[in-house]
Amino acid sequence: MLPLPDDLMVMGRVSVPFGVRGWVKVQTFTETLDSLLDYPSWWLNHDGQWREVKVLDCEAHAKTLVAHLAGCDDREAALALRHHEIAVPRQSLPQVEENEHYWVDLIGLNVINLQQQSLGVVSTLMQTGANDVLVVDGERQRLIPFIRQVVLEVDQKAKQIRVDWGMDY
Repeated sequence: MLPLPDDLMVMGRVSVPFGVRGWVKVQTFTETLDSLLDYPSWWLNHDGQWREVKVLDCEAHAKTLVAHLAGCDDREAALALRHHEIAVPRQSLPQVEENEHYWVDLIGLNVINLQQQSLGVVSTLMQTGANDVLVVDGERQRLIPFIRQVVLEVDQKAKQIRVDWGMDY
């Protein structure tokens, strides 16, 4: 058994079986549907237990990803993988461009406005049709658009995001 990488990044999860030959549908958490096609193996997590699994075949199918994983050769085996998280080692991910960020790196950062008031901490992000949105938990939950006009600076070293956003928004 291979040692567990200490830098796994969750990229999706197995949703349901696809057909009767062990294929599974994959819900991706990536910007593009086909991002997971680049990895010859995935780490699967179920109840805190991670294991590496070789990807035998994987393809985009309609608006989802379908995959055939080693050791998963029938519908029952595919059903047993439902809700398993899919991760890859962070070191295998492409470097981000300037002013780009992996969502996982934004979660947990403090959000302050121009008046140096704390709006809370980023708990998650969500996609909308127009732009991504920071979900910030503080004295109340705020939804802050992740756009250049609002998000002025992301300082990961200081664990802080500076925004042009009022306390009463």
